[in-house]
Amino acid sequence: MGINPSRMLRKVITSLTPKYHKLKDKSVFLLLFGTSFFIRFPFFFRDYIDRDESTFILMGQSWVDGYLPYMELWDLKPPITYLFFASSIYVFGKSFLAIRFLGTLLVAITAFFTYKIGKEVDSKKSGFWAALACIALQSLFGSLQGVMSEHICMAFFMPGLYLLIKREKIFWAGLSGILMGLTIMTKLNMAYAVLLLGVYFLYSYTKRREYGKGIQFSFFFAGGIVMVVLLTILPYFITGNPEVWWKSVILAPLEYTDARRYSILKMAPTFLLLGIFFYYAWKKELLDFKTIMVQILVIAVLGVLLSFIKGGRINSHYLIQLYPILIILVGMAVGKIPIFQKFDYRPYLFFLTLVLPLESYLEYYSVVKNKIERGTFFNGEGFTVPQYLVNNHVDTQNILFLGYHIGYWVLDVKPPTKAATHPSNICRDELFPFYDNPRSSSLQELQYILEEVQPKTIVVRKNRSVFDKKEVEENQYINAYLKKHYKIFATIDKAEILERLN
Repeated sequence: MGINPSRMLRKVITSLTPKYHKLKDKSVFLLLFGTSFFIRFPFFFRDYIDRDESTFILMGQSWVDGYLPYMELWDLKPPITYLFFASSIYVFGKSFLAIRFLGTLLVAITAFFTYKIGKEVDSKKSGFWAALACIALQSLFGSLQGVMSEHICMAFFMPGLYLLIKREKIFWAGLSGILMGLTIMTKLNMAYAVLLLGVYFLYSYTKRREYGKGIQFSFFFAGGIVMVVLLTILPYFITGNPEVWWKSVILAPLEYTDARRYSILKMAPTFLLLGIFFYYAWKKELLDFKTIMVQILVIAVLGVLLSFIKGGRINSHYLIQLYPILIILVGMAVGKIPIFQKFDYRPYLFFLTLVLPLESYLEYYSVVKNKIERGTFFNGEGFTVPQYLVNNHVDTQNILFLGYHIGYWVLDVKPPTKAATHPSNICRDELFPFYDNPRSSSLQELQYILEEVQPKTIVVRKNRSVFDKKEVEENQYINAYLKKHYKIFATIDKAEILERLN
C-alpha cells in the first residue's frame, strides 16, 4: 500500500495541534515563553532596535549611578519605564542579553494573560490562538523586537484587566489597582483606559444598587493606583524635588501631545478599520455586546483609542497597547463566522506559524554571519563604532552621538546635555522649560553643544539627515557647522565618525 504524503502531513499537524481541554496554565506559559524566546532571541545581539530603547537604557544607567530620572538625564516617560531598565542593570550589569531576555518575559506574561482572559470570555481554544497572535504582533513587523515602554506597561495592564474580569474577591480590585498604577506610571496615556474601566465598574455596581460593593471597589481600585503614583513621587519628595516629578511626568507629556500631533488623516485608517470590525461584529451578532466580559474588553479598547486621539498620533509601537485586548475580540468574532467553523484551518495555520517569523530567520542568519566574519554575535554600529574608537585611541570623553547613541552606554560616558539624552530631544524645545534647560530654543541648544562644549568626536548616520526633515533650520545649521569645523575620521558600517579640526 502506497504512502499518501497529504494524509501523513495531516496526521503530523493533528498531532501538533494542542488538545485544548487538556491545556494547563503552566504548560501554556512555557509554550508562550518558548515561542516568544524563539522569535526574539536573534535580536538579543543587536546594538539597538529602536532609538527609544537606547534612551531608556541610558536613563536606567543614570538611576543605577545614583541619579533619579530627570535629574541628570531627561526623557519623556514616567519613572517605572526607567525602573525596569535600572533593575536589569543593577542586577545583571551592562548586559544587552539580560534586558532583551526580560523583554521576552514581558511579552510572554502579556500573552499568557491574553490567554487567561480569552479563556474566561470565550474558550481555551480562542484564548490560546489569541495569545500566540499576541506574541507575533508584539514581536514582529518593524522595531518591536526591542524592549519598549509599551511592552512593559502591557505586562502590568493585562494581569490587572484579568483580575477585573474575574472579580472573585473585592480585594482583587486593590491588586488590580496596583497593576493599573504601574501601567500608568509606565505609559501615561493608559490612564484613559484605566479611568474608563473604573467608571464602568462603578456604574455597573450602582446600576445593580450594590452601593456598598461599589464603594469598596472604588476604595481598593483607586487606592492601589494612588499608592503606586505616590510611591513614584516619594523619592523626589525625600530629596526635595517634587516639582521635578510633576513637570517631567505630568506637564511635559501634556505639552508634547499638543505640540506634536499628527494629521487626523494619518490616524483615520486605524479608526476606520476598527469601526468596520465592531459594526460587522454587532450586525452579524458575532460578539454579544450585552455580556459584561465583552463590555469590559470593548471599554478597554475604547480607552486605548481615546488615548491615541488625545495624544494626536499613532506609531507602530503604540499599537502594542491595543493588540492584546483587541485580538481576543477578533478571535471570538472570527470563531463564530460559519465559513471558519467548517473550514479546516490547521494546515494553513501550521505553515503560517512557520513562515510568519521571517524577520527572525533573517536575523538568525545575520547573527551567524557576523560571528563568522567578525568573531562576535553582537552586531551594529553601537558596538563597532565604540570598539573602533577605543582601538584607535580616539577621545571618547568629549563625544556627541547624533546617531547610535547607545554608544554612550557602551563607552560608559554621558551625553553632553540633558537635551542630548535622545538626539531628537534637542529639537523638542517646547519641552525645555520642564527640565529647566538654560537654553530656550533648539538652535541655542545646538550652538551651546557645538560652539561651547565643542565635542572632539561626533558620530552621525551616514547619508542620513541628522534631524527629522521637518527641522529645516536645525539641519541647515548643523550641516554647515560640521562641514566647516569637522572632517570625516572614519566610516564604520553605516556610521561616520567626525573629528574636530580646531
